[in-house]
Amino acid sequence: MNKHVGILTAGGDSPGLNAAIRAIGKSAMDTGRMEIVGFRDGFRGLMENRVMRLDRSMLSSIMTLGGTILGTSRDKPHKMPVGGELMDMTEVICDNYYRHNLDALICIGGGGTQKNAYRLAQKGLNILTLPKTIDNDVAGTDMTFGFDTAMEIATEAIDRLHSTAHSHHRIIVVEVMGHNAGWLALGAGVASGSDVILIPEIPYEAKKVAKAIRTRKQRGTNFSIVVVAEGALSVDEKKKLDKIRKEKLKAKEKGSSKDRKKSQDAYQKFNRSRSTHTLKLAEQLEEMTGLEARLTILGHLQRGGTPSATDRVLATQLGSACVDFIEQGVSGAMVAMREDNIVAVPLEEIVGQRKMVPLDHSWIASARSVGTCLGD
Repeated sequence: MNKHVGILTAGGDSPGLNAAIRAIGKSAMDTGRMEIVGFRDGFRGLMENRVMRLDRSMLSSIMTLGGTILGTSRDKPHKMPVGGELMDMTEVICDNYYRHNLDALICIGGGGTQKNAYRLAQKGLNILTLPKTIDNDVAGTDMTFGFDTAMEIATEAIDRLHSTAHSHHRIIVVEVMGHNAGWLALGAGVASGSDVILIPEIPYEAKKVAKAIRTRKQRGTNFSIVVVAEGALSVDEKKKLDKIRKEKLKAKEKGSSKDRKKSQDAYQKFNRSRSTHTLKLAEQLEEMTGLEARLTILGHLQRGGTPSATDRVLATQLGSACVDFIEQGVSGAMVAMREDNIVAVPLEEIVGQRKMVPLDHSWIASARSVGTCLGD
C-alpha cells in the first residue's frame, strides 16, 4: 500500500526551502509508493487542515525560487494564537495527522521547529525533520541550508559598502543577522575582508575596537568596516545578561509566580534595550576615533532571493535522503549532513541545543591571522 507523507515548513523563511520540497516530492513520487501532501503556513496549516496537493506540475521550476511555496509561520503547536489567546493545539494537530492517514510528517525548519517536531514525535507521530536556517546554528549537522546564500548576500553587501567607506573616510558598521550564533557575521566578515568582526561568542570592548580603528588610521587607512552580529554583546552587557539569566533560572526552579514574572520582565527589558545597540556602538566608535560612522542594517535582505548552488545541492541531498529514511521506517530524527555523510540524528540528541562558533574554530584563527579585530 502507498505511504502518505505530509510536509510543512516552519519558522523564518530561508533560501533552499523550495529545493528541499521539490527533492522530497519528486523522490517520493519516483518510488511509486508514496503520496505527498503539503500543509500551508507551518504547524498552523496542519492545525487548520489547510492542504496543498504537491504533484509534478506544482514542483516544476521551484528550485530557483526563494521562500517557500507552502508558506510558513512561527506558530507552535502547544502555544498557538487562537481567538486572541494562546492555546495548546497539539491534540488537534495529532487528529489531523491521522485524518489524512499520514504515515510520516516532514517538518522543515530551524531550532524551534526541531523542538516542536520532537513534541509531536513524543505524541506518537512519525516525524522526520530537515535543518534550515540562515544562522547555521542547528545542532547535529555540519551546515543548514539557507546559510550559504545568506552569507553570499551579506558578503556582497559588505563588498559594496567598502567603496563608500573608502571614499568618505568613514567607519561603516554593518549589522547582520545572528541572535545567538555568529556564523553569518564571521563568515561574511572574513570573506569580505572586514576590519572588525563582533559575534555573540566573543564579548567585545568598544575601546579595543576603537584602538584597532585608530591604528589603521595611523597607518594611513582612514576607513574601517565593522561587521556586527545582531546578538553580539559587550563585556558589560554579557555580565548583565548572565546575571539576569541566572536569576531567571533560579526563579523558575524555586521562585514564586511574582519572582518568575519579575525575572521575565527584567529579561524582556534587557532585550528591548538592545534594539539600538548597534547604533550606539557606531556612535561610540565615532566619538572614540574622530572618524564619521554610519550604520547599515541588512535585515531581512539576507533571507531573500535565489538560493545558491551550494544550498540547492544540500537541500536536494537532505530531501531525497529523507524519503529513503521514511522507506526504511526511520522516525523521530533529523536528516543531517555530517562530514559529507547523510545521517538520521535522533531529535532527543539535538533538542534544546544550539551550535555556536567554537572559540578554536579555523575561521576565528584565520581572522586573527590576517589582523581582524574581534573586539577582545
